[in-house]
Amino acid sequence: MFNEEHLKKELAARVLNRFFSAEKSFEENLKAAQIDEEFLKNLTSELVENFAQEINKAETKKNPAPEEKTAPAENSAPKNFTDKAEILIEALPYIQKFYGKTVVVKYGGNAMVNDELKEKVMQDVALMKYTGINVVIVHGGGPEITQFLKKVGKETSFVSGLRVTDEETVEIAEMVLAGKINSEIVMLLNRRGVRAVGISGKDADLIHAEKKLATVYEQGEKTKVDIGYVGKTKKIDIRVVEDLISSGYVPVIAPIGVGEDGESYNINADYVAADIAGALKAEKLLLLTDTEGVYKNFNDKSTFISDLTAADARQYIKDGIIAGGMIPKVEACLRALQGGAGKAHIIDGRLAHSIILELFTASGIGTQVE
Repeated sequence: MFNEEHLKKELAARVLNRFFSAEKSFEENLKAAQIDEEFLKNLTSELVENFAQEINKAETKKNPAPEEKTAPAENSAPKNFTDKAEILIEALPYIQKFYGKTVVVKYGGNAMVNDELKEKVMQDVALMKYTGINVVIVHGGGPEITQFLKKVGKETSFVSGLRVTDEETVEIAEMVLAGKINSEIVMLLNRRGVRAVGISGKDADLIHAEKKLATVYEQGEKTKVDIGYVGKTKKIDIRVVEDLISSGYVPVIAPIGVGEDGESYNINADYVAADIAGALKAEKLLLLTDTEGVYKNFNDKSTFISDLTAADARQYIKDGIIAGGMIPKVEACLRALQGGAGKAHIIDGRLAHSIILELFTASGIGTQVE
């Protein structure tokens, strides 16, 4: 059979080559391409017909038809290739819209541990980079930290959802996050031709941190408890990230911050991603999670919220509609918006290619907070 994957790549290459001439800048050609919708339709039709001819010629050469049979019509394009062309055309306005803009991706959840989903995420990031988007990745790694602590015989305990982190635990957390996980993501991106650089919040004083106390409710009283080297962002010095972006790199950031005395703090990756998105004035923050998004009633799928205003989000948290593990996700979105990011999205990282489905399709997926 003719190689369909080759055809998909070739079709994309031909569309892009026809859109973007050498005489004009990338942005100028994108604008011209979007304005002339009739040209896009005609070009797509022409390319699909040309592909149909190539497919038929290749198949006829490999499997010559008997003389008494009529050869396939050379101008009849298989529907699946027409559909693929339509997908490319649908994506074009979004390629134009996000070209040169910054998108921060918080990478975590099942997408980090499932090898197939991990591959899809890396493909999505590569596509974003090749279409002119400045991508910044902030990653978590709680399950891997827990797994490594078990290997060294260390118990893990949590208070109000926060890991109790003594000096030995924060050393292990830093090793897992800034060493193992971070370097793996960088390697996977580099293998796809994406120039990525791994850093932690300690590099170039990116994340100045301070201790975060856990809130505990006992006998109706609210108290604060010291749980060790768990931190929160005090200040972001974004210059190192901006330098990497301007040099064409994808920064991959581990959520470890540095305290006043040089001590390391493990920080919630959602909040780190939010603070970095705000500091960069990013176009979007995308939080990959293990749920479809926000529901008014999680047990009733018809109550899914696709668009959520910041005011409604705060009210839903106050009213208990948004509760449990969804609270830090939504709070991270609000932090990003308050810091200066354009929009924030909670999307299902269990869905293959969830990132580009959100960015490059009209309907998108997940919950958008603005």
